[in-house]
Amino acid sequence: MIDKELIKNKMADVQGYFKELQPILKEESRDIIGNNLKLHTVERLFQLIVDSAIDINTHIIVESGFNIPNDYQSTFIVLGENKVLPMDFAGKIAPSVGLRNLIIHRYGRVDFKRMIDDIKNEIRDYLEYLKFIDNFLKE
Repeated sequence: MIDKELIKNKMADVQGYFKELQPILKEESRDIIGNNLKLHTVERLFQLIVDSAIDINTHIIVESGFNIPNDYQSTFIVLGENKVLPMDFAGKIAPSVGLRNLIIHRYGRVDFKRMIDDIKNEIRDYLEYLKFIDNFLKE
């Protein structure tokens, strides 16, 4: 059984992280990169947003009896396949998990400018994601 309260709490977390992140992301990428506190804050808040979405996805997948994916990125695809998210949107947001993994695991040399630009470009997808999840909870 889907725990709507759990999901709503996770959604509120995402909204809170987004509000914290917004003022920093309005700055130039080079200014963020030049300030370790800001850079690490952006990295951590982005990670928390993605992790919260993964938690939501996993809960919905398990409690709905959907096929269990092999990786976190695929949790978005499974929700698309099961019409919780539009499939085109699921395909668009899923790669953000790869960016999260890059931030956490530091695979090779990180291009911080590209990373910040990618976060700036992808972060709004999570507000749209929240709308889709909210609509799902109302069904």
